[in-house]
Amino acid sequence: MNELAADGIPVTVTCRVLNIARQPYYRWRARPVTGTEFERAYRANALFDAHRDDPEFGYRLLADEARDAGSSMADRTAWRICSSMGWWSAFGKKRGRNGKKTGPPVHDDLVRRDFTAAAPNRLWLADITEHRTAEGKLYLCAVKDACSNRIVGYSIDSRMTSRLAVTALTNAFARRGDTAGCVVHTDRGSQGGFIRSSQHRCLGLIVDGCQGLRRASSSRVSCVVVS
Repeated sequence: MNELAADGIPVTVTCRVLNIARQPYYRWRARPVTGTEFERAYRANALFDAHRDDPEFGYRLLADEARDAGSSMADRTAWRICSSMGWWSAFGKKRGRNGKKTGPPVHDDLVRRDFTAAAPNRLWLADITEHRTAEGKLYLCAVKDACSNRIVGYSIDSRMTSRLAVTALTNAFARRGDTAGCVVHTDRGSQGGFIRSSQHRCLGLIVDGCQGLRRASSSRVSCVVVS
């Protein structure tokens, strides 16, 4: 618009053609965009790109992805931008109308906090942990047999996605052979900023995608039965 005005075209005519009001234009002329606003826009773009590629990530993991892409920011800054733009994890807790929380899922808790087993391949416990290294964060998903207390399957990755848990369970199934009747138990707690962890989503994918598996869970846990 400045170039058109320099060529002799009145601002009033340009605003009428573009169907915009003159007052915002003059306010912008009086107060141009600051460097801080430009920096915030670049950070928001980096967070949006990370959120588009991995919608299951919470703001902390989105901040890690943005920093890897060259846009440095604190986790709190990432939270502020994501909160203002409404970029939430795809597995965040959904709330009902008027701010009311939805009720727990209507599935049975197959373990009932009895984390013991009389024989191998009857109960497996799985979890995801985060480890900081000199080269960045690593995520470990381990599957433990409740009878022998041995790790029967695991996977390591630099990103906490559903594939991390899928690989660990696939590794456990391949190593243990006959797993008919085995119950795979995980929590549904927060991991790295998630309201629900990737392991819960992973188990859902396995249940839906593999014949012979069915799921049962309470409001705090998720279980899979291998039949």
